[in-house]
Amino acid sequence: MKPGSPWQPLWRLRVSMRWLRWLSHRQRQTLLMMLLALATGLEFLENIMFVFASSHIVGGLDADPRSFALVQAAYAVGSMLMILKQQWLSRRFGYRYYLTGALLLFMAGTVVAATSHALPQMVVARFIQGVGGGALFTSCRILVNVLFGPTARPRATRIFMIGIFSGSALGPAFAAELIDHGVWQDVFYGVLPFAALATLGAWLLLPDAEPRTDTGGPALGPLLLFGAAIVTLQAALTEARFDVFSHPLRLALVAAAGLALLAVFLWHQWHHSEPVLHLRALRHPVYLTGLAMYFVYYMISNLSGYLFPIYAEQALKIPLAATGWLNTFAALVSLAGIFVYLQVAPRLTRKKPLMVAGLVLMAATAWWFSQMPPDAGPPALAWGLVGKGLFGVLVIIPIAGLTFRALGPDEFAHGYRSKNLMRQVAGSFASALGAVLLQNRQFAVHDSLLHAVGQRPAETEHWMAAMQAALAARGFDAAQAHLGALAQLNGLIEQQARLIACEDIYRLIAVLALGAAAYMLLQRRLP
Repeated sequence: MKPGSPWQPLWRLRVSMRWLRWLSHRQRQTLLMMLLALATGLEFLENIMFVFASSHIVGGLDADPRSFALVQAAYAVGSMLMILKQQWLSRRFGYRYYLTGALLLFMAGTVVAATSHALPQMVVARFIQGVGGGALFTSCRILVNVLFGPTARPRATRIFMIGIFSGSALGPAFAAELIDHGVWQDVFYGVLPFAALATLGAWLLLPDAEPRTDTGGPALGPLLLFGAAIVTLQAALTEARFDVFSHPLRLALVAAAGLALLAVFLWHQWHHSEPVLHLRALRHPVYLTGLAMYFVYYMISNLSGYLFPIYAEQALKIPLAATGWLNTFAALVSLAGIFVYLQVAPRLTRKKPLMVAGLVLMAATAWWFSQMPPDAGPPALAWGLVGKGLFGVLVIIPIAGLTFRALGPDEFAHGYRSKNLMRQVAGSFASALGAVLLQNRQFAVHDSLLHAVGQRPAETEHWMAAMQAALAARGFDAAQAHLGALAQLNGLIEQQARLIACEDIYRLIAVLALGAAAYMLLQRRLP
C-alpha cells in the first residue's frame, strides 16, 4: 500500500483485523459465504423496497407513473453498463478493491436518493445506485465458483440463495414499517447499515489479488453504444402510453432507432476479437432456452411485484404495514420452499414438471387475485400469496440449475453476466409496462364508471341524498355535506377503477404464465 493512498484508512483497519487468522479454515469460508450472500441480498433488498414503496416515492416527488418508469430505467442502464464492464474492472483492480468501491458508490447513490427533492435528482441517484450495485449479483455468484472448491461450493451456493431470498423476504415489511413510522426517504436510509456492513466485509474478508495490467482499454465505444440503445428503447416504452395514438410515427421511429443501435452493438460484439459481451461462447441451445425462461420469469415476477402493493393498499384499502407483511409472508413461503427443495432436489431427475407446475400455480394465483371483491381482507389473499411464494421456488431454482449446466468453467462467468443483463432488461421493462398499463387501464375504467353513473341519475341522486344526510347528522352544513358527498363518490369511483385495472392486469399475468407453461411443456431442451 503506497503512502497517501486513498485506501490507507481502510488498509490500517484491515491490518488490525489479524484476529481472523485464529478462525478455522471452515469458519473463514463461512464468513466469506455470508459476505457474498449479504452483498447480493443487499441489491435485492433495496430494489424490492424501492418497487414496493414506488407509489409513495413518486408521490413524494410529485411525479407520475411515467416518471417512475424513467427512474427505473436509470437504475437499469447504470446496472447494465456496470455488468458489461464487470470482467474488465475485476481484472484491472481485483475483486476486493472493485467490490469495496462498488459498494461505496452504491451507498453514495443511496444517500443522493434519500436527499432528492425532484425527479432529476432521483434519476441521477438511481443511475449511481445502478452503477454501484448493478454487478453485485454477478460478481458474488462468480466468486462462489472462484473462491470455493467442489466440496465447499454446494454449501456456498445454498447460503448464497438463502441470502437472496432473505433480502427479498425482508424488503416489503421493512419498507412498509419505515414509511408507516416515518417518511419515504427512510426507505433509502434503511438500506445504508446493511451496505456499510457489506462494504466493511468486502474490504476485510475478500482475498488480495494483484491487479492485472494486460486487460486492455476500457472499451468505452461499445459501452456508450449499448447505453444509447437501452436509453432509446426505454424512452420508446415510457412514451408508448402517451404517443401510441397521438404520435405513432414518432414512437415507431424512436423504437426503431433503439433496435438499430442494439443490433449494431450486437454485430460489433459478435465480430470483435475481444468483445465486452462474449456472444460466441453462449450459443448452446440449452443455455439460450434457459435464458428465454429467465426473461419470462423476471417479467412475470417484476410485473406482479410492482402491482401487488398498489392492488392491496390502494384498491383493497389494506393498511400499508399489513400490505408489507403480506408481501413478506409470500417471500417467507419462498424461503421455506427453498429449504424443502434443497432436500428433495437431488432425488428429482426431471425438473420440467416442477417448472410447469410453478407457472400454472402463478396463473392460478393471478386469477385468484383478479376475482377479489372490493372489501376483501388479508385472509382472502392468503392462498394467492402462498402460490406467489412457491412460484419463484418451483421455477427459478430449477432453471438456474439447468441453464448453466451446459456451459464450461470458462463460459460460466460470461453466461452469468449475460443472464443478469437480461434480468435488468426484463425488470425495467416489466416495471415500466406495469406503470403504463395500470395508468392507461385506470383512466379508461374511470371514464366508463363516470359514464355509468351519469346513466343512472335517480340512483346517484338517492345515494348523494343519503350521504349528505349522514354528513349533516355529523354537524356539517348543507354546502359542506354536498361537497363531502361528492368527494366520497369520487373516491369510490377512483377505488373501483383502480381495482378493476389491477384485476385486468392480473388476468394478463395469468395469460403470460399459462403461455410460458405451454412453452415449457413443449420444449425439449430443458429436461
